[in-house]
Amino acid sequence: MIPYKRILLKLSGESLMGNKAAGIDEQRLAVYASQIREANQLGIQIAIVIGGGNIFRGLKGASKGFDRVKGDQMGMLATCINGLALCSALQAEGIKARLLTAIRMEPIGEYFSKDKAIESLEKNEVVILSAGTGCPYFTTDTGSALKGIEVEAEVMLKGTRVDGIYTADPEKDPNAVKYDHITYDEIYVKGLNIMDLTATTLCKENNLPIVVFDMDTPGNLLKLLSGEKIGTYVHN
Repeated sequence: MIPYKRILLKLSGESLMGNKAAGIDEQRLAVYASQIREANQLGIQIAIVIGGGNIFRGLKGASKGFDRVKGDQMGMLATCINGLALCSALQAEGIKARLLTAIRMEPIGEYFSKDKAIESLEKNEVVILSAGTGCPYFTTDTGSALKGIEVEAEVMLKGTRVDGIYTADPEKDPNAVKYDHITYDEIYVKGLNIMDLTATTLCKENNLPIVVFDMDTPGNLLKLLSGEKIGTYVHN
């Protein structure tokens, strides 16, 4: 049984670096595109939000003297670069993909609307949603939560480089224990930083569950969408 008909897949921009110091690793991009193609061929409707941290991160820019608003706008443009790259990689895999942006930048991408996105999803096109919320002071995590709610996704799949949510950072604490499932309230109480609080609250208030999983291991996305219990399930 395939557990979901329509998903919002959140990808990390920093993961696109692969083994590079910055920018886009073409091999990592191709692996992502291949996994998304497999999911698309199952008939699952896929919307994607991808970050821009491999190119520019607004908060980091602000700490080095950039105006915060302009820094965040640079970050939005970085997500569009990644969106274009992923769109091209998917098309190379024979998958129809469409780039929609939260700020107007035709002909690079079409301006987002809920109706346009859902129409494309129902045609089995992969829809890539770039430029975050279109506003400064919001992260791409918040953008993914907002867009997931808008396109009526059944779940947000948050692809990371770790295989779920732990009691502590597993890369720093060898005694960290993984959660198979956890509630939003527990995340607040325990102070777990899986996303910023705005994104977490949006998902909680709109009853959008999240699965945090390791996207960097080829085959994991297909396993998850085929019903295997991997990652950590976050719910009300």
